Amino acid sequence: MDKKRAIISVYDKTGVEELGRRLLALGYELVSTGGTYRTLVNAGLDVTYISDVTGFPEILGGRVKTLHPNVHGGILAKRSLPEHRAELEEAGIKPVDLVAVNLYPFQTTVAKPEVTMAEALENIDIGGPTMIRAAAKNFPEVIVLVNPAKYGEVCTQLEAAGDLSYSDRLSLAQEAFAHTAQYDAAIQDYLWKEQDQEGFPPQLLLAYEKAQELRYGENPHQKAQFYREAGLTRTGLLNAKQLHGKELSFNNINDANAALEILAEFTEPAAVCVKHTNPCGVAVGEDIETAYTRAYAGDPVSIFGGIVALNREVDKATATKLHEIFLEIILAPKFSPEALEILTQKKNLRLLEVDLANVNATVDFKKVVGGLLVQEADKLLLEEANLQPVTEQQPSPELLADLLFAWKVVKHVKSNAIVVAKGGRTLGIGAGQMNRIDPTHYALNAAGAEVKGAVLASDAFFPMPDVVQACAEKGIAAIIQPGGSIRDEDSIQEANKAGIAMLFTGIRHFKH
Repeated sequence: MDKKRAIISVYDKTGVEELGRRLLALGYELVSTGGTYRTLVNAGLDVTYISDVTGFPEILGGRVKTLHPNVHGGILAKRSLPEHRAELEEAGIKPVDLVAVNLYPFQTTVAKPEVTMAEALENIDIGGPTMIRAAAKNFPEVIVLVNPAKYGEVCTQLEAAGDLSYSDRLSLAQEAFAHTAQYDAAIQDYLWKEQDQEGFPPQLLLAYEKAQELRYGENPHQKAQFYREAGLTRTGLLNAKQLHGKELSFNNINDANAALEILAEFTEPAAVCVKHTNPCGVAVGEDIETAYTRAYAGDPVSIFGGIVALNREVDKATATKLHEIFLEIILAPKFSPEALEILTQKKNLRLLEVDLANVNATVDFKKVVGGLLVQEADKLLLEEANLQPVTEQQPSPELLADLLFAWKVVKHVKSNAIVVAKGGRTLGIGAGQMNRIDPTHYALNAAGAEVKGAVLASDAFFPMPDVVQACAEKGIAAIIQPGGSIRDEDSIQEANKAGIAMLFTGIRHFKH
């Protein structure tokens, strides 16, 4: 019986020597190319060079070496068809039974800041994807391997049974096509960006790989997974190191991401408390303990079972206060040993150490039935120079600082959104209502006795003067809102009557 043939041509040499040894022991003939050939030969393995199969030397600096009928005829032939077997015999082509290929590191190459177009093009693999796709197309007869982590498993099955099951072959083929699709997506993305065009590409190709299996989704009856962008991107929660606690859930990840996005608005010591993706308390302070204490005071009821994100190291004093309540997750750039000793006493509390340098998204996706909504992430910064005073009363420097603080927070609250703040901390947050006056009443009432002299931020304009009237009744000192309503003048007049300073931003921050 003729030996089976395996073609091995890999950029990532992980495990390739062991793969070669085990295939040789199983009676395979090894065929290889370039660097892979040298690696296997240096390991003392018996390997046939690809040119001895094609009868043609590698040309064009290695650009053409496997693109030959002797290679692809052997991969694509259906041995179950007599006419295919006859054609192979007539042409002197030997069937290929296994293809192990992975590709030039295109994503690694283009991630380098100084990369040139010429270098990027040289790292676009042609022969590799062609062999992978050919083998995956003919998976009932050809085993295709693109993942070094699968080498051992496949060899073990071949050693035990002499072959793979149909379902295992199918699984490897699916992985192979996913591998080439991801590769092509990275190439088209790079070429689109290199054109320096504005807007979005005419075809949107997204490549994601599984990061984590989740117990369930938003509710226990919903299955869920956590995927990360394929390639080198490791930002936000994907670069987090879990130091303690049980596995993250779907809702945990969603809420934690919301907390990080809010935290990214601040450079001074800041604490963010989140519940169901909405902030329930946000504050800044001279140190992280003060910031957390003030954020907690913003809504000590809603924080129960929530998430706290901090942008400074968690010290012993802060950890002692965090330990006093039930929390799902605490995120911070670092935890002191004393803080870890305190917080790890709660076995289920998740502690995540996360790099806050890369938490801002550049693109926002929303799934709809049969399609995908894509927009730039809401990263627009508000400069004080762009603020438009529209009332007779002008805000003091202290009020202006509070207005800008409240504006940073309201941007991250589900619409319709209202934030009441004072002294660099939130007092009341109204979120996600179908009109603007209901969240206003909620936020004002939540502020309690401290509402007098506080400021109010709204994510969108006031269609009626009722919000300003409610602010006047509670003693709000200043308001920040986008403006742009056909009834702006009504709100301005109400503010003037009450002696409230009001600023327009010209920027709306809807978050649906």
